Amino acid sequence: MEYEVVIGLEVHVQLSTESKIFCACSAKYGAGPNENTCPVCLGMPGVLPVLNREVVERAIKTGLAMECKIASYTKFDRKNYFYPDLPKGYQISQYDLPIASKGKIEISVNGGKKQIGLTRIHMEEDAGKLLHGENLGDPDSSYVDLNRTGVPLLEIVSEPDIRSSEEAKRYLEKLKAILEYLEVSDCNMEEGSFRCDANVSIRPVGQEELGTRTELKNMNSFRFIQKAIDYEINRQTHVLEDGGKVVQETRLYDSAKGVTVSMRSKEEAHDYRYFPEPDLEPVVIDEQWIERARRQLPELPDARMERFVRQYDLPEYDAEVLTSGRPLADYFESAVKGAKSAKTVSNWVMGEVMRVLKEKNTSPADCRVKPDMLREMIGLIDSGAISGKIAKAVFEEMMESGARPAAIVEKKGLTQITDTSAIEAEVEKTIGANPKQVEDYKNGKIKLIGFFVGQVMKATKGKASPEVVNKILKEKLEKA
Repeated sequence: MEYEVVIGLEVHVQLSTESKIFCACSAKYGAGPNENTCPVCLGMPGVLPVLNREVVERAIKTGLAMECKIASYTKFDRKNYFYPDLPKGYQISQYDLPIASKGKIEISVNGGKKQIGLTRIHMEEDAGKLLHGENLGDPDSSYVDLNRTGVPLLEIVSEPDIRSSEEAKRYLEKLKAILEYLEVSDCNMEEGSFRCDANVSIRPVGQEELGTRTELKNMNSFRFIQKAIDYEINRQTHVLEDGGKVVQETRLYDSAKGVTVSMRSKEEAHDYRYFPEPDLEPVVIDEQWIERARRQLPELPDARMERFVRQYDLPEYDAEVLTSGRPLADYFESAVKGAKSAKTVSNWVMGEVMRVLKEKNTSPADCRVKPDMLREMIGLIDSGAISGKIAKAVFEEMMESGARPAAIVEKKGLTQITDTSAIEAEVEKTIGANPKQVEDYKNGKIKLIGFFVGQVMKATKGKASPEVVNKILKEKLEKA
């Protein structure tokens, strides 16, 4: 039997506000254990939460960017469950009246476009973090760090519109890009600022009723999310093909083994007993507030991509890659100012720049080759001062030393040889030293031109202009 995959994603995004959602403690990552805490976020008796207005502002902007309906009246609720890293015994969240609903995100997949619906976006507080003793030299103990408790979260819930792990990955990449453009979160997946739960089920093709789903919890890597979904699809398929039934349960992905493992079954799932939070007033959002937020929206990825195609005459693929993250798009726009060819700049950014960023695990803003340095180096190619091959060596040196390209070219004597008489002399030597290849070339093996070019470039240590070499070689070989 052929099965169809149905996936819905729940993404938790930590907002990069200075303080937590209901108290004045710092929301910054990296402090010592339990350093950023106070009686409010520790859940002490008698304390009262106070809502951080900036959290509401960022939630409204996020909803508008994803074409959601912003609620004119929204409230907070208590989500009750007991866990060691939840000091109050409940989490302040939103249940029946979320701040935003019914949005959409468009992704590129299989050469076309697809819209993924958004069910809701709601505000809530994060829980703390358990640190298990085996990682701290104390295998028999676990520790609780409550720094994360009360850090503001947005939970963004998609409709079950996703049909493959590739679509899930594309959706998450696009969602992350939009959030980065809005500057509402740093979306640092390693630090847990952007993490995902995936609801995965399969059903026979043509069946309208959804299959039994499993929930994959707390994944914070695009690669692992894709692998976990693929594994779960295969696991559920084998269960059904063997005559079994998929059990509704929560599962975790073991990245070391590449498998999902059961965490708890449906029978053990929590009954959260939601009820309205009595210590917080409902939030009333008028049209003026919404319009103020709308005016503050930046140019978003899709609009910027369309502008790159229109303004810089770039292929759609280039524009999509370059606008996939705001820092990369900003880098390109800085580098392209005054450049002769936007496509050349695009090639260098998508090639060498993105390669070193990945290798060094750094951001465009921290790249040692600044946009104006890249533009200057490309200008040296355009003027004929250096070849493309020499430019790659110059680029590597810029990455190592941070020196300007012109200074590197001068210091290392890398200026391209364009003197035709000097190149002509090397061409004649090469032709004289390879009579057999000359004869073969004249007998129709014209691809040997690459051999001759290579020999001349080797003799000139890569400094000869390839265009001039090719021109002189063809002339000389015709007369040989």
